[in-house]
Amino acid sequence: MNGKLRITALVAVLALLLLPLAGTAAADGPAVRLSKSQAGTGGSITVSGSGWRAHALLMMLVCGQSTPSRGVIGGTNACANSDGRAVTTDAKGSFSKKLPVAEPPVPCPCVVHVATVEGAKAQADAVLQVAGHAVEPLPSEPSGGRLSVLTDTRLNGSSGLLTWFGAPPSRTLVFTVGNAGTTAIKNPVFQLGTSHGVFAPQWEDQEWRGTIAPGRKAQIKLPVELTAGAHGDYTVSLKYGGKVLAEQPWGVGRPWGVTLFWLLVCVVVPAAVFRAGMAVVDRVRPRRAGGLRHRGLRLPELSLHMPKFTAKAAAQEPPSNSTLPWFTPDSDPGTAGRLSAPHHDDSPTSPTTPTRKGPP
Repeated sequence: MNGKLRITALVAVLALLLLPLAGTAAADGPAVRLSKSQAGTGGSITVSGSGWRAHALLMMLVCGQSTPSRGVIGGTNACANSDGRAVTTDAKGSFSKKLPVAEPPVPCPCVVHVATVEGAKAQADAVLQVAGHAVEPLPSEPSGGRLSVLTDTRLNGSSGLLTWFGAPPSRTLVFTVGNAGTTAIKNPVFQLGTSHGVFAPQWEDQEWRGTIAPGRKAQIKLPVELTAGAHGDYTVSLKYGGKVLAEQPWGVGRPWGVTLFWLLVCVVVPAAVFRAGMAVVDRVRPRRAGGLRHRGLRLPELSLHMPKFTAKAAAQEPPSNSTLPWFTPDSDPGTAGRLSAPHHDDSPTSPTTPTRKGPP
């Protein structure tokens, strides 16, 4: 009997010792606390957190139409994004920072939504009452069919040559969902959102043709496409029934073909303009003596006209002793003296003819 009492006492002591440990294990994970549960627009509250990843970048937002149990139903479109604040956790995964209270674009109930910006996704919400802001009941949850993602999402496909030159990158989002409800779901409409960096995703409706019976699962394939020339780190988000089901990172390479194209344009266009300008200058430039120009492109004409100036052509011309270019061979004084007989002028007025005076 004493042995049974001892065993019972030992079990009770162990249970008392393990209860704090169990509470600590349950408390592990991202958590958010507020300095005040109610505040008016224009004021501020202190947001504290623990259990986050060390040195993680977080974004704090005041969101409407949200509860911690259902999350942010409208996504970040239901949040006061312009008044959000970023904070980085310390080495222990804790943080504390002031957040201005702003009215979200949708009615309350409201929460302070804290989520990671990069790396593994994590989020937590804390209830906040925004004084003076409208309050409306949350949208009713869809009854009957209820989808849940059963496997990790993945992006299938690869970039082609056109994507290297700036064409829109495209992939196929593949995942498996199961119907955890009591009625079949026919032609479910999903919402796909792509976000770049800290920007909010741009949502687009994608309908999947088919029926998912209760307790059944199906593989879903939805096309995803970015804008032309997109590059960098993107995130593809999947939402159904106003709730985000999964997020998939997507690293898009830079379209180096576009950079190469512009480099070639910067080299080829100036060279073509220079060649065209030189051709115009060559046509407009006046010719030199003999019809020749300075440029070497006219050397063939020079070789064709060179025989006109050879020694043979010069030997066929009649010799001329005159060195005066304004005399012709007939009017040259030296030539005329050699071709005609001597001529004596007997005129009495000639200064060279002596006169003799005698008696009459």
